[in-house]
Amino acid sequence: MLTRKSKLTLMKILSLFSVVRGYNIPIIVLAQYLSSIFILAKDERALDVILDWRLFILVFVSTLTIASGYIINNFYDAQKDLINRPNKSMLDRLVSQQTKLKVYFGLNFLATGLAYSISWRAAFFFAVYIFLIWFYSHKLKKYPIVGNLTASVLAVMPFFGILLYFKNFYHVIFAHAGFLFLLILIREMIKDLENIKGDLASDYQTIPVRFGTNVSKKMITALTIATVIPVFILVEKYDVGYMDIYFYIALIILMYFIRLLWKSETREEYVQLHIILKTLIVAGVFCIVLIDPTVLVNGKKLLAGL
Repeated sequence: MLTRKSKLTLMKILSLFSVVRGYNIPIIVLAQYLSSIFILAKDERALDVILDWRLFILVFVSTLTIASGYIINNFYDAQKDLINRPNKSMLDRLVSQQTKLKVYFGLNFLATGLAYSISWRAAFFFAVYIFLIWFYSHKLKKYPIVGNLTASVLAVMPFFGILLYFKNFYHVIFAHAGFLFLLILIREMIKDLENIKGDLASDYQTIPVRFGTNVSKKMITALTIATVIPVFILVEKYDVGYMDIYFYIALIILMYFIRLLWKSETREEYVQLHIILKTLIVAGVFCIVLIDPTVLVNGKKLLAGL
């Protein structure tokens, strides 16, 4: 049986895992690798991309930076989260703020050092990324529109880091990024509706706090309709293989999402809308393989022959 000290240690590990949102990390890693194989470096062999040690380090550095970003965000949002997410907040508080800061700085120094092993440009990119995450958590998050836009840009920045590595600037990549950016921006605005109680108490001037929930819903509706633009470009102008099925289904779900949005009034209903968006984003990651399914078949044969 576990001793009391062992149980406390285990709970602190779970607490830190909750703070860095460790459940999101595997999805981020998968998204970066699938994007590299099927979009950013589609002319290279899948196995060459997977075994590229520089890409591995860049993906690893991205996960470290994102994890540290969650820590500093949790640090500044402690009061707000106590209102909006009391159960999660109590778990997060098992690790002291001092320990969180030590882990935060440790992850950032490790990330910057590893990035420097690739090039000084990579180290500079991630140093800027780390600073922007801190500045967003410390200042920008409290302002309407600016906070939402910044959070969405920060969410897609690791993919642009890999884009710079492969030096692949095809227009189709920006169309994919545009669709993802809109989904993330909509999700950020839904989170504002979801967390309005804590934002009011903490004096966060989000869109629903500053302008009202009705204005927020109108803006979300406009952004949701705007997703038609990158989807049309991707399906009609470029060859995305069977992934067009995902985009068609996503549009249908988003139209239904708008209907639910205008019916929603409670935090629980906004949480359901948040889950719908998060599911769409995660599903989009897995559906990247539909761009060219033969890559997986060829990769399997290649691995079998090793």
